[in-house]
Amino acid sequence: MKVKERKLGIRLLGFLLVMLMISCTDLEIEPTDSIIPNQTGEFVGVADVEGSLNQVIGALSGQIGNQADLYALNEVTSDELLVPTRGTDWSDNGQWRVLHEHNWGTLNAFVLNTWNNLNANVFNTTAIIDPLSNSSPEEEAQARFLRAFNMFWVMDMFGQVPFRGPSDGSDVDPSVFTRSEALDFVINDLTEAIPNLPVNQDIDASRLASRAAGNYLLAKVLLNAHIYNGTGVVSTEDMTRVVNAVDAIIADGFALQAGYFDIFKPDADTETIMFVRTGVGNRMWNGLHYNQNAPDQAGGGWNGWSTLAEFYDLFEGDPNTNVPGSGQEERRGFVPTDGSNLGIGFGFLVGQQYDSNGVALKDRPGNPLVFTREFAGIVGNDENNGIRTIKYHPENGAFTEHEIVFRYADAHLMKAEAIFRGGTSGEDPLAMINELRTIRNATPFTALTEQDILDERGRELYKEFWRRNDQIRFGKFDEAWGLKSNTESFRALFPIPATAIISNPNLIQNPGY
Repeated sequence: MKVKERKLGIRLLGFLLVMLMISCTDLEIEPTDSIIPNQTGEFVGVADVEGSLNQVIGALSGQIGNQADLYALNEVTSDELLVPTRGTDWSDNGQWRVLHEHNWGTLNAFVLNTWNNLNANVFNTTAIIDPLSNSSPEEEAQARFLRAFNMFWVMDMFGQVPFRGPSDGSDVDPSVFTRSEALDFVINDLTEAIPNLPVNQDIDASRLASRAAGNYLLAKVLLNAHIYNGTGVVSTEDMTRVVNAVDAIIADGFALQAGYFDIFKPDADTETIMFVRTGVGNRMWNGLHYNQNAPDQAGGGWNGWSTLAEFYDLFEGDPNTNVPGSGQEERRGFVPTDGSNLGIGFGFLVGQQYDSNGVALKDRPGNPLVFTREFAGIVGNDENNGIRTIKYHPENGAFTEHEIVFRYADAHLMKAEAIFRGGTSGEDPLAMINELRTIRNATPFTALTEQDILDERGRELYKEFWRRNDQIRFGKFDEAWGLKSNTESFRALFPIPATAIISNPNLIQNPGY
């Protein structure tokens, strides 16, 4: 027995040591990634390029669809979403609360998971791009786009990017790109990829990116380049490049589309530049109440995620109700009172909620289910506190696998902002934003400020990954709002996870952590 116990102890100790050192700064080669070294340990190329691409796309799709990690770090940290504790519901050791309060640290699980996932994707795509893998021009372009997408997020969120070539030995610590170096690397990948990407995303194949997706990501990177290169000074040349990238998207047939919530159906439209096949259940059910359900989700919602009243108030309409006819613009949605749409509204759900028969819903204790504007605090809330948000709707399928990642309206707003910031164009940014507002049944502006542009981006793109990125670019991320009082400016970057610092001495912890 003692021998068995000692062996078990040794195995357990070994397991714990391995878990301690897990970090994608190690970027180990796994046979399941189709990256197979020969018997001497040398990298000889990716054995199955198409299969490896599919693995990266599948992994990324799941990471995008997840309500935690990448999504939570970019949305719950903003003024757009929060996950308040309701009794013991959604307490989860405070992991949701610290995001909205800006109190995360180097051991945060969401930070670690995001760092690991993104860096693993960068490494796996680098192996596909390596000449030894003999990828076709389109396969290499897809891999370069995917590498640029993942490295963009590492650069944006962490400010430095570890990099290991597939031929580097596991005993070699990955080099580290500075933020400025990563910026140049991402732009180069996109510049090389775009000419060899297909014109449109093939919804029946596994390929993820189109030429328009490449131009969209290039525009997004360039719009934020003054943040990433550390100058803080907007380059008019970069802004003109944003304009040109969006014009290329228009040339490929993309345009604004009327019918805001129809865009989020799994149908073809002129807005969707890129989507992934991942279930949208998290986006609809994590905020709906337990007693709000649909035929294929009889268990009801999860009653967690909400928004702040001050974000809701960015939209036109009566601040205290959102039933039809409340003077609201289209994007704010509505709360149906007649049982239509399964009794579940679109957009922002506030006030009394109704079932599919138009009967007023009650909460679990039997009180009227009335979503309130205000919270008791970040903790101590009841089932009704907080305005809920929904864009993907269960009447289109409770778990439809079609989540939009890039959308033309964002590109349209990026172009308007780039012109506003000095980019060369014959178009007027005020007219462009009013074009969008008119389509969305909102009153046109008579003048345009930076704050107007940020607010318009919030109204159009809420819950689509971009609020943190936008707030940082407009200098608003370190301001106080709602239930957040922490104004530490260093939190524009997340910490490098503690395990990554331990495993790679080339990494330097970000200031403040």
